[in-house]
Amino acid sequence: MSERVMPGRADGLITLGAADALWVDLTADSAVPTASGAFTRPPSHARAGYVLLGGRVVATVKASGGQWSVPEGEVRRAAAELNAVGMDRRDLVRIGPFGGVPRQACDEETPLRWRQRVTGELREPGGPERAARRDVGRPYHLAGIDWRRLLVEQTRDGTRRTWWLPRAVVRLLDAAEHAETQWARAARTRRAGAAVAEPPSLPRQARPAVGRRTATSPEGPTAPPRPYSKELEGQLYAVLSRQPGTSRRVAGWACAVCRSAPATVLDHCHEHGYVRAPLCQSCNTLERPDHLYSNDIRVANRYNRLFHTDTDDWLRHWHRCPGCRARTTLPLPHLAAWTAHTACRSLRPTHRAPRGRKPCGVLRVSWTGSQNAPRSCLLTVAVDGCPSGEHRVLARVPYREAAERFRVWLAETAPAVAAAAGPDRLDGLPAEPRPVIADTDGDGLALF
Repeated sequence: MSERVMPGRADGLITLGAADALWVDLTADSAVPTASGAFTRPPSHARAGYVLLGGRVVATVKASGGQWSVPEGEVRRAAAELNAVGMDRRDLVRIGPFGGVPRQACDEETPLRWRQRVTGELREPGGPERAARRDVGRPYHLAGIDWRRLLVEQTRDGTRRTWWLPRAVVRLLDAAEHAETQWARAARTRRAGAAVAEPPSLPRQARPAVGRRTATSPEGPTAPPRPYSKELEGQLYAVLSRQPGTSRRVAGWACAVCRSAPATVLDHCHEHGYVRAPLCQSCNTLERPDHLYSNDIRVANRYNRLFHTDTDDWLRHWHRCPGCRARTTLPLPHLAAWTAHTACRSLRPTHRAPRGRKPCGVLRVSWTGSQNAPRSCLLTVAVDGCPSGEHRVLARVPYREAAERFRVWLAETAPAVAAAAGPDRLDGLPAEPRPVIADTDGDGLALF
């Protein structure tokens, strides 16, 4: 029998077992499924002075008698924040495996490292089912979230498995990892500089909420990620990425697109080599063309956000590259996706559905040639799996025509972005733009 919460305690503290039961009870109706043992089972670190619940750090304290406890009010606030998170299970982010991507450096004092944990478990023989049976020492949950219930496994070419999680959960776990990093840094600073330790009986709290990524250390608040203000504009990624301390500097900014999550990567244009801005992992994944190969893209529904609901934010972001801004265009993969998704929208076949008509098949765009030779570059928009004929070609659009259509659409959709672009402002740009980089391993990491 689980421990019951006893309200009315003078110090507002409850045992870890009671906190486990309270967390599950309060989040029973959450869109994001939670797991029992958030305070008592790995990878929680209650005896290290904190636990992670969603995107929040909740402090733990050693109460009288040496028993570890947690403020009940903090558990309730963390549950309320998680319950407020909406989730679209169809809006997925690929979390692995990625060939040729260097592993992130592991910080011993920030042990969540959720991507490494998930990837390591899924690569074991038997995967999560075997780990669930063994259970001891396994990451049964991540920041109180039962990630196994949300994992989507897809198989490509009948052989290669890929793993996906909903974007809302990826944002939560990234926020938890960032909050834990801030907590650990503050704790190290406190240990190095404090002459007198803080009494352990005083509750210590950290409150990084989803959407407001702040963290509170054992002795006070640390600085939240600051807004990005074009500090890296015009710099070449090849130069900046080799400078020491760049990763730490990027982590100090908020994502330049969603402006809420902490930045984790430095996004740049692969055609011109210029830095765009720091982004969070979720936005960086959203920007990446879907299922990208050397000259082929599957155009997924998430392009609605890039070219409809969040259009202005993304156009501003892509035009942070001086090369794209000067030519009033987008990198070839993005321009191809825009052409298929927006310019050729009316050409896509539809079929009857319970609520009107539904677009049919899977939209795909490919191209021959290069944007560096626009006269010979041709975009082909097609629909795969359509009842009227598989691989049905909807349109063949020359690159120059696609670029001109984009200029007209940009002026109508985002006038401020269009006013700051072109015409062919080439001052300071390389004489020869970088060619498109072929994605030889099929992981979709090179062309965006």
